[in-house]
Amino acid sequence: MLRMVRTEIWKLKRYHMIWAGVFLMLLSVLLTLFSTTALDGTVWTFSFFTEQVIKNNVTMIFPMCITLIAGYIIAKEGKDDTLKNIFTIPVSYSSLLCGKLLVCALLSLFFGLVSAAFTVIADLMMGFPGISAASVLQTSIQIIFNCLFLYIAVMPVIAFAAHIPNGHMIGTIIAFVYGYGCMFASGNVTLSNFYPVTASLGLISYRSYDPAVHWNRSICLFSMIAALMISAVFVFTAKGTVTVKKSKKHKKTTAKKGW
Repeated sequence: MLRMVRTEIWKLKRYHMIWAGVFLMLLSVLLTLFSTTALDGTVWTFSFFTEQVIKNNVTMIFPMCITLIAGYIIAKEGKDDTLKNIFTIPVSYSSLLCGKLLVCALLSLFFGLVSAAFTVIADLMMGFPGISAASVLQTSIQIIFNCLFLYIAVMPVIAFAAHIPNGHMIGTIIAFVYGYGCMFASGNVTLSNFYPVTASLGLISYRSYDPAVHWNRSICLFSMIAALMISAVFVFTAKGTVTVKKSKKHKKTTAKKGW
C-alpha cells in the first residue's frame, strides 16, 4: 500500500487539475474579501475573517473541489486506457482505489495549508486587527483539519462515484448539493452534530466561544466514523472495468485477374 501511495503521489505532478484546487482555495478567500466591502456595520477582525473563509470552504468550495479532483484522479486510469496494464499486476481494484483515496487525503491537507496561507496573506493586505502568532497558528490548524474532515465527509460520494464510469462529474454535483445542505443543517443543533459536513466544524471547535453554538464532539466523531465505514463498503464492492476497443475489420479485396 505504501508503494502504491508513493506511485500516486509521483503521478500528481502530471495532473494540472491540482492547480484548479489551488485556484478554488484562492476563490474562497476572494469571495470573503468581497463580502468585506458590504457596508452593513460589521466589524472585521482576523478571527471573524477566518471564520467566514471556513464557512465559504464548507458551504460552497471544498466539498465540490476535493470531489472533482479525487474523481478525476480515480477516473484517469480508465480515461488514459492504462487500467488494463495495472491489472496485469496482482493488485485488486479496491486496493488501487484505497491508494488513490489516501493520496487525496494528503491533498486535502495540502489544500488546507494553501487556504490558510491565502487567508493570512489577505488579512495582512487588508490590515484587519487581531492578528498574532497564536491566532495564525490556530487559524492554520483549524483550516487544515477542517479540509481533512470535509474530505472524510464527502468520501462516500467519491467512493460511490467510482462505481460509475466517468462518474466524477456526477459526484461533484452531488458533493456541491451535499455541502450546501449544511446551511439548512446548521439551523438545528442535533442535526448539525450528525450531519458530516457540519460535524467537521464541531471537530475544529468552530465558533465555540459563542454561547449559541453547541457542539457534541462525540457525535461529530461518530459521524466521521460512519462516513468512513460507508466509504469502505463502497470501496471494497467497487470493480474496475476495462473497456476493450474494438478493432475495425478490413475487408479483403480480391485482385482482378488479367491485365
